[in-house]
Amino acid sequence: MKIIAILFAVLLLSFAPVSTQPETSDEFCASIRNFAWQNGESINYQVYYTLAGVYVHGGHADFHINLERYNGKPVYHLIGEGKTTSFFDGLFKVRDKYESFIDTSTLQPYKFVRNILEGDFKKFETVTFNQQANTATSQGGTFKTPDCVQDVLSAIYYSRNIDFNKYKPGDRIPFNMFIDDKTYGLYIRYLGKEKIKTKYGRFNAIKFKPLLIEGTIFKGGEKMTVWVSDDANRIPVRIESPISVGSIKVDMMGYKNTRHKLNGLISTR
Repeated sequence: MKIIAILFAVLLLSFAPVSTQPETSDEFCASIRNFAWQNGESINYQVYYTLAGVYVHGGHADFHINLERYNGKPVYHLIGEGKTTSFFDGLFKVRDKYESFIDTSTLQPYKFVRNILEGDFKKFETVTFNQQANTATSQGGTFKTPDCVQDVLSAIYYSRNIDFNKYKPGDRIPFNMFIDDKTYGLYIRYLGKEKIKTKYGRFNAIKFKPLLIEGTIFKGGEKMTVWVSDDANRIPVRIESPISVGSIKVDMMGYKNTRHKLNGLISTR
């Protein structure tokens, strides 16, 4: 089984398809002000695969934000890169890179790039979004999209600005994502706040779950759990998910140039 191919994908796809029917959300369609992150932010993760209680360090993931210009407009250039460790390179090498260029005011994507190498499988695709015409254009053609559609990377940064204080545990927050030439109606379920201990340290955290469909790797239902720092940064600090064999755990292990002090951090290990 291509376990290592999804190590990086678990972090990127913390929000997974639940249906092909677009949904609407006041939170995601509102003009959310970016208060959570800034130009120059860098976050680093380590990814672990576990079977029978044994954790194996399988890969790294790094996320960066650069302020640039795209078609004459100021944009945040979001970059997510993942790779397997040298040990797993010999078994199943992964070198994945995702990029999103988003408007600095609306946080809506203009362009999405996916460049992946997973074993013998390679894929390169670009998607350009026309938010006014509600279309997305890829190598596969031009497709209609709903308002406020996100790509897989922009959705992560957009969601970091959600005001979870507006929700009660159990509430669902829907949104739409375009990937692989389809629009998926997704949601995350807010679960409340709790303390979480990771390989980096202890955090006051906000907890939620995305609803997953059953597939070859992930188990169906609300199995995946995501914790983000309970402070103004909303940094993902841990992601856990069972898979077909064993489970995956992703921990934040380093950060630079955050917009705010990481007040959710209680102590380091």
